[in-house]
Amino acid sequence: MRFDFATSIDRRQYPSQKWQRYASDVLPLWVADMDFASPPAIVDALSERVAHGVFGYGRTPDSLRRTLCEWSQQHYRWPIEPGWQLWLPGVVPALHLASLALTEPGDGVLTVTPIYPPFLKVAERTGRLAQTARLAEPVSDGEGWRLDREALEAAITPETRLLLWCHPHNPTGRVWHHDELAIIADLAERHDLIVVSDELHCDLILEGERHRPLAAAFPDLAKRIITLWAPSKTFNTAGLTCACAVVPDGSLRRRLQEAIRGLVPDVNVLGLLAAEVAYREGEPWRQALLDVLRNNRACLGEHVAQWPGVGYREPESTYLAWLDLREAGLGESPQRALLERAKVALSDGADFGWPGFVRLNFGTSTAQLQQALKRLDTVLGRS
Repeated sequence: MRFDFATSIDRRQYPSQKWQRYASDVLPLWVADMDFASPPAIVDALSERVAHGVFGYGRTPDSLRRTLCEWSQQHYRWPIEPGWQLWLPGVVPALHLASLALTEPGDGVLTVTPIYPPFLKVAERTGRLAQTARLAEPVSDGEGWRLDREALEAAITPETRLLLWCHPHNPTGRVWHHDELAIIADLAERHDLIVVSDELHCDLILEGERHRPLAAAFPDLAKRIITLWAPSKTFNTAGLTCACAVVPDGSLRRRLQEAIRGLVPDVNVLGLLAAEVAYREGEPWRQALLDVLRNNRACLGEHVAQWPGVGYREPESTYLAWLDLREAGLGESPQRALLERAKVALSDGADFGWPGFVRLNFGTSTAQLQQALKRLDTVLGRS
């Protein structure tokens, strides 16, 4: 079956964070929201469900739980159970709920920067102590972004209780190697930490082997790992607010489940349906999407190669590129400079804990991406 990733879809006709945050002459490549229509199977299923006309309180269907188990076994070789699943209205709420449920006021919540901005708000919003450690930057003739064990261990204090981990990594696109995950596992065990592993981009691996969940790689640590999954990034269903926390340990799962009560609504019925269809029927579309993203990544790389002073390591996963513009001559805020001078909206690295960087979303039609890159050429390219 052929899928259409080439047609540009007008997204301004409906309220959209991505397309209506900036002026109409700006091309938005910022928030992690692709411009592709979701798989036809999802659209058809939602149309049929909407035609039913009744949208009362729903429940998580057993068929969805079984479907996710099958997806996990097939794609990650991790045999999870239906009872391990807590379905929630989004990964970001799950991060905050984990902090509320599993720590006390004043406890430390640790994360590694640069990182998806909501990670940096969890401690503040839940009355906990914010703690961070920095990744090791790429070296010019060697490795890319790396986990810095010494920096991470130095950031751990007696107050540290929770580690928020991102696997694969947003924004650098790193797919963590087993030895790097082993560092996380070792530190969690020695310092008695609970790890929330946000694996939202795990189905968008562009290079290398299939995704290996942290909890699958280290099953002895199941009592201290919460894995967060969602179809939202892979199948572009973020607005349907549906995610799953996979929690093998019964005690940990009950603590999280109790924290949920009364704080967040049940997952909406359309989101649950979309998730089930995505995991049951979405694989052909996902494979086609990966080909498009690899092509777009190559297109981006060709342009970046002509941008002096711009640091870039090709992402191994996701549709997000992390660009170092500290030497590009754009002042304190490269994001603002490119918005004003090129009319292209990117995500500001300062929001990720690293000023001077920007994140670029290449999950859009190739034609639209090329148009945006040509605009950036006028500011970043060789004169």
